[in-house]
Amino acid sequence: MIDTARLRGIIAERKMSQAEIARYLGITQKTFYSKMARGIFDSNEMYQMKDLLNISNEDACNIFFAHDVT
Repeated sequence: MIDTARLRGIIAERKMSQAEIARYLGITQKTFYSKMARGIFDSNEMYQMKDLLNISNEDACNIFFAHDVT
């Protein structure tokens, strides 16, 4: 499950909106918000967000493959 709190934090740090991320991924805002709520994205979406948000490999592993999410 994805650590959506950390992902939201990085999106905010990069001064982007979740709507912008959704457009970049080629999905609707509703679909993006649904995926955030479930904490599940496919591997292509994770890779695209990693690149767009300039997330390091280590941080990407901690965000996208989080075991314990608060």
